[in-house]
Amino acid sequence: MFEQAFRNIDDVLWKEAGCTTELDYTEQTSWLLFLKYLDGLEQDRADEAALSGKSYAYILDAPYRWESWAAPKGKDGKLDHNVALTGDDLRDFVDHRLFPYLSRFTSRASGPNTIEYKIGQIFGEIRNKISSGYNLREIIDQIDGLRFRSQTEKHELSHLYEAKIRNMGNAGRNGGEYYTPRPLIRAIIRVVNPRVGETIYDPAVGSAGFLCEAFEYLKAGGKLTTKDLSTLQTRTFYGKEKKPLAYVIAIMNMILHGIEAPDIRKTNTLNENLADVQERDRYDVVLANPPFGGKERKEAQQNFPIRTGETAFLFLQHFIKMLRAGGRAGIVIKNTFLSNTDNASVSLRQKLLTECNLHTVLDCPGGTFQGAGVKTVVLFFEKGAPTRNVWFYQLDPGRNLGKTNPLSDADLAEFIELQETRADSPKSWTLDAATIDRRTFDLSVKNPHRTEEVAHRSPAEILEEIAALDAESAEVLENIRGLL
Repeated sequence: MFEQAFRNIDDVLWKEAGCTTELDYTEQTSWLLFLKYLDGLEQDRADEAALSGKSYAYILDAPYRWESWAAPKGKDGKLDHNVALTGDDLRDFVDHRLFPYLSRFTSRASGPNTIEYKIGQIFGEIRNKISSGYNLREIIDQIDGLRFRSQTEKHELSHLYEAKIRNMGNAGRNGGEYYTPRPLIRAIIRVVNPRVGETIYDPAVGSAGFLCEAFEYLKAGGKLTTKDLSTLQTRTFYGKEKKPLAYVIAIMNMILHGIEAPDIRKTNTLNENLADVQERDRYDVVLANPPFGGKERKEAQQNFPIRTGETAFLFLQHFIKMLRAGGRAGIVIKNTFLSNTDNASVSLRQKLLTECNLHTVLDCPGGTFQGAGVKTVVLFFEKGAPTRNVWFYQLDPGRNLGKTNPLSDADLAEFIELQETRADSPKSWTLDAATIDRRTFDLSVKNPHRTEEVAHRSPAEILEEIAALDAESAEVLENIRGLL
């Protein structure tokens, strides 16, 4: 039922001139899903209050509740077509009354970890792109038929929503900013091994894949007490995101995974001055995949001791600063970080190796990230002691990765197994930190067990990649023309 409803919604959005990409489809589905979820949450709270003989103070005023404007029901429990808005009336209500009303909630909220704050942030940052009130009515009717009150329903919906995020990531470079392959995330979490009671932080949260998977990992780790569950809901997961679309998707993704009021803040992490960070601001675990290749303004660079325009390198400094002593991190970064010779890269490697124990480097093959040709590594480190040995693992699935042949959990099984003891193998080796050049701190990935020549791609594979890039470029140009 859920899967068909999602398909039907996409079919309607395809007819909308304002919705041209998978990013638009996901964004527009997200704000409507959020309001449907909020309606269910309010109904549950009202029912609980009634059973206790108490009254419930609704978050939303009556005219703005889902049951009033989106899906008013008759006595038979079916949509009352005499009352339900449609056409221009529906569109105008959403654009001129609903969104302005909801966007004011930020100023009314008691704090950023409240559902009221999330309402204000979401509806202050995005807009309704469904220009036809008749199309909007079709989509609302589909979403109204969804039920995600039970854990089973939420679980199924969360899988479908993750699929939408994955499709968005596969749609092109912009979508790829929000999607880290879930098998890679799960492997990183297995190695970092967060525990109930620890705080987990992602300051470049994207679609909240790291936080959602960490929640699933902790739930699966053993029988949780009521106190444990409360801790996971309110005092475990923290994130920051500056882009409006990613912020909305992160909130909805975490809600569908079972976190009712995610502590995700709409802010540019790199605008924070590291000199102002106090011990109370730090976290036990950092999990992140920061943006690659971005260029930050000089004002933002002033917030960091090592100044560079490379966004990912600024984020790495933030990660180190935000970890508590003994805190652990699993971070995705471009593999060029290991060998770049510019002053900022050398200084940052020195900082990492002297302030943290960089114990593991996972070298990922090309194609790991769909829509991005950048080769990456994952850095695993603990803060508080210098690096003595670095264990490298060169991931080689034995096939070319791509959209139709993505990374799987099985591809990472050997890495997870060997990492526990950091054993040497044909794909892994250990570097003594004492042998690292103190002038360059070069950490280049060079497998000492491999002496064979590098296997070059066939002409057919190269042509296939060129064709894919050409198609991607054409799509981007078409989207630009549509905006002009």
